[in-house]
Amino acid sequence: MGGRPVSRRGLFLGGAATAGGLAGGYVTGRAATGRPPRERPRDQAPAAEPFHGPHQAGIATPPQNHAAFVGFTLRPGTSREALGRLMRLLTDDARRLAAGRAGLADAQPELAAPAARLTVTFGFGPGLFTAAGLEDRRPGIELPGFAVDRLEDRWNGGDLLVQLCADDGVTLAHALRLIVKDARDFATVRWTQRGFRRAVQPRGETQRNLMGQLDGTVQPSDLDRAVWIADGPAWLRGGTLMVLRRIRMDLEKWDEADEGAKEFAMGRRIGDGSPLTGRAEHDDPDLEAVDGAGLPVISEVAHVRLARTADPSLRMLRRAYNYDEAVSADGVTDSGLLFASYQADLARQFVPVQRRLAESDQLNLWTTPIGSAVFALPPGCGPGGWIGETLLG
Repeated sequence: MGGRPVSRRGLFLGGAATAGGLAGGYVTGRAATGRPPRERPRDQAPAAEPFHGPHQAGIATPPQNHAAFVGFTLRPGTSREALGRLMRLLTDDARRLAAGRAGLADAQPELAAPAARLTVTFGFGPGLFTAAGLEDRRPGIELPGFAVDRLEDRWNGGDLLVQLCADDGVTLAHALRLIVKDARDFATVRWTQRGFRRAVQPRGETQRNLMGQLDGTVQPSDLDRAVWIADGPAWLRGGTLMVLRRIRMDLEKWDEADEGAKEFAMGRRIGDGSPLTGRAEHDDPDLEAVDGAGLPVISEVAHVRLARTADPSLRMLRRAYNYDEAVSADGVTDSGLLFASYQADLARQFVPVQRRLAESDQLNLWTTPIGSAVFALPPGCGPGGWIGETLLG
């Protein structure tokens, strides 16, 4: 990358125009002794996550190390009755796989265990309601355009979503292949997006994205108000609305910025994630604080200011995964963030924040949304039920 490195002073004085928002496992080799690393005993394998319940797993579940998001396009002529058969089939295999058991037509049953905290979550896009003749029951799952977006069709939309998350990459790959095979007669794959999180850190600590930022510090405290739908369409109560945004990061340009510029753009310190007005990651930022020159300590264009929602009931539950998919001939990586948010009301929760970020978030100098999709995630089901029965049954 050419040009001078970006500095905090340059950002503050230059008035750069911006728009938009930033809204695994690890490889082991031989140890120093020359001995190969020992595998974790089987009895220490991660436990299974419950599949049944009032809400689908994989939303409020503590995030796993690996994720795959798959968007499907329904085949022409796929009716409501056919969708019901599809969701029964998918639910049956998903509940088996989540328990570490092979699917009904599993050609590699030995790969189903360990369950590795596998969750399989389903969502319905706008096109599914049209195909099923249920447009009058479709919730508000469309987004307005945002000035920052540079969306590529290959990452947009989808009639049906399957989100798979697990702590083991082999478990995830096996489940993904089986679920996709189940859907072949009903739908084609529109896109697949894979992501990962750092596995070698204590559970509960905030993850870092590939820009080195702590990502996901502020989450809602009351999921019943912020995430789960309690009114609106009866079939969706206990479910939620999901936005999946694919955000490309210009890591080469980010590397050129000094620490001051990065922290100015974020409104937080890189090292510990604390706001510039605080001492610890979870301290509330003081948006009224000024420095000796009378200027805001946390800039008017800092991400933490623009993304902040004071009312906890309007916060989004965020579940972000990194992606890093290719390296060009000159050594530049195709990297970024799969930003998944879950909220009860898009118009009141997601859209206002994204509009503020789209207008002036300083982080937009380094990030570009290139994919966007929205889905209604129905409630969970009991042992004798199936996901989507409240709509398609």
